[in-house]
Amino acid sequence: MKLSEIKDILAQVESVNFQLESGEMVPAHFHVTEVGVISKDFIDCGGTVRHEKVANFQLWDADDFEHRLKPGKLLNIISLSEQVLGMEDSEIEVEYQADTIGRYDLAFNGTNFILIAKKTACLAMDQCGIPEPVKQPGLVNLATPANSCTPGGGCC
Repeated sequence: MKLSEIKDILAQVESVNFQLESGEMVPAHFHVTEVGVISKDFIDCGGTVRHEKVANFQLWDADDFEHRLKPGKLLNIISLSEQVLGMEDSEIEVEYQADTIGRYDLAFNGTNFILIAKKTACLAMDQCGIPEPVKQPGLVNLATPANSCTPGGGCC
């Protein structure tokens, strides 16, 4: 999700709720302790120089059980970050403390913001000699009418 997308959503919702893919909710009394820009310059294993820039939100679960972040407040934090830091309309990465600090992509299911676990990957598989994963052929449900033969249908 891009920064512009979360701003559009926050302008329409009444509450800000975050949920892990497992269905577990981030406690309602979370704080957004940081909104910023993270830039990463690196060389992948194939020797390609790469540059990444993301808008970063850090969620913190405090012992402040009376705290509830309102959409307007988060919009104000984002607006200030855009002005002061010159934030671009970048993809959002969320940091959230579970067993360790996790990094997540962000989606919205119509009610909650969903923290989608990020995965590592080789960015130069063609240069590392790692074969492409073998794709398993999909199964077809032969019981559905769309896949059944009818007399004169020309499928037999």
